[in-house]
Amino acid sequence: MKIAVVRETRPAERRVALVPEHVAKLIELGYEVAVEPAAGERALFSDDQYRDAGAEVAWGADHAATIVASVQPLERERLQRLHAGTALMSFLPTNPPDVVRTATRAKLTVFAMELIPRISRAQSMDALSSQALVAGYRAAIVAAERLPRFFPLNMTAAGTVPPAQVLVLGAGVAGLQAIATAKRLGAVVKAYDVRTAAAEEIASMGAIPIELELGTLDGAGGYAREMTPERAQLQRDLLAPYVAAADALITTAAVPGRTAPMLVSRSMVEQMKAGSVVVDLASEQGGNVEGSVAGTELTIGDALVWGGANVPSQMAGPASRLYGQNIANLIRLMTRNAAFDPDFDDEIVRGCCVTHDGSVLHEPTRALLEGPSA
Repeated sequence: MKIAVVRETRPAERRVALVPEHVAKLIELGYEVAVEPAAGERALFSDDQYRDAGAEVAWGADHAATIVASVQPLERERLQRLHAGTALMSFLPTNPPDVVRTATRAKLTVFAMELIPRISRAQSMDALSSQALVAGYRAAIVAAERLPRFFPLNMTAAGTVPPAQVLVLGAGVAGLQAIATAKRLGAVVKAYDVRTAAAEEIASMGAIPIELELGTLDGAGGYAREMTPERAQLQRDLLAPYVAAADALITTAAVPGRTAPMLVSRSMVEQMKAGSVVVDLASEQGGNVEGSVAGTELTIGDALVWGGANVPSQMAGPASRLYGQNIANLIRLMTRNAAFDPDFDDEIVRGCCVTHDGSVLHEPTRALLEGPSA
């Protein structure tokens, strides 16, 4: 049994699917691990570190591999070279028809890391949460770096400098980590989320929960349900004074496979003070802030708006360690009797499997490709 770790080819992707510390654990399970040269260099893991951990470092690592692990899906040409039955573990793009069609024709088994069920037994494999943790931390650091004032309160002989006012919208994993980081840096933090449990979670991080008395929008898997246009506009109206008062605004509301809700309008940003900073982690999914652009810094009114793009890759080392542990835990779950043997009756395996043996098993993806079944 062989696990192949490939070098990511997309320029913006700096993460690697497994880091050296995971290699020995997988070898103990009975696997050989092969890593393409320079696969980990952008995350600051050298080829020698992989060799020292027991991995083979060679081009063509994916040839005859049992499992191919990556962050982004392989290109069509590489998929076509794999032998039937090879298992692929990676994130899939939001609209993955080319990858899925190619994998189906080649009879590859595709496991999508963003489809790991959000249940307690799967927490150690939940790559969305692990990468959101990194993104939330990074968001707070970006806000602090670009805000032209202190985050913490400073009392000096020359006078008192008040703390920065930070507003976080969305209190999932990324939002809570942004709250915690901004608090550690000394800011006064307020936060809002549409879910019932969020107020308690926000308060547990030392922030002030904002209550708009609009009712809850709890949805499946810990995400919020979509809101009506009327509710969305009322929410923006009620949030407007909080946005205007903030020195830094961090937005984190996103659901995989859906367009991010527009929480903050351009006119709301225009009411912010000169020098204010807006960090939109949902820019790649359409943005929580009207006018934000993924991977771009721009000015709206007197505020700097930073649109996040592949934010976990901006901290590639820790992001790779967490993602690699998610991959290793998933492989462990699928290893039975010293062999790679996924149990498709297991809800975790079944939930994240997109294609297997020439068929598309994930119903939403199948409907996307073929149209809804009768």
